[in-house]
Amino acid sequence: MGRKTKITKEMILEAAYELLDESGIGAVGIKSIASKLGCSTQPVSWQFGSMTELRKELYEYAAMKLYGTLGEEMRDKEALEAFFVSGKHYLSGACDHPNVFRFVNVDDPLETIGEQLYEGRSIFDLQFDKEAFEKLTAQYDVSPEAAGEAVRDVVIYTHGLAVMMMFDSYRLPKDEAVKMMYNMGVRLLADIGIHDDTRRNMF
Repeated sequence: MGRKTKITKEMILEAAYELLDESGIGAVGIKSIASKLGCSTQPVSWQFGSMTELRKELYEYAAMKLYGTLGEEMRDKEALEAFFVSGKHYLSGACDHPNVFRFVNVDDPLETIGEQLYEGRSIFDLQFDKEAFEKLTAQYDVSPEAAGEAVRDVVIYTHGLAVMMMFDSYRLPKDEAVKMMYNMGVRLLADIGIHDDTRRNMF
């Protein structure tokens, strides 16, 4: 009789992520995960206890899958390039993994994981794209307030494009969406004195 494979938390999360990526959060359940792993439901229930707990950890796992490499992609780049790399990465996630993007960035976290992520605050109380904001204010002579507003507005515009890319009925091609994000970013940053004189063709 062969040795049974030990079902680890990482294996369960990866199976849940694959189901999420393929078919959306509605396809993720203890039975479907167990079926994908070829095991009983017991190891899944033992590791997480409930679907609520599994969803909480899947949320973090999925976010890391989407954005875990972003810091490395932005590292050692000058401020404008890093900012637009961030936008491209965000749009790519929506285009390449729409079900994961929706779970992480569109669905209400209170319904998804049963928690208020911002501790009762509005998301608009937070600094949008903090790493890009810090690079811009360090490299350019602009006020933090002006830079914060410009970054916020580009991020909101980019999020709108990303949501449109999720749906087949009006999906934008990735290259077109990235170009739109870049052009809008150039205009909004120019309004506060940050100019991209190269008009780089970086995408």
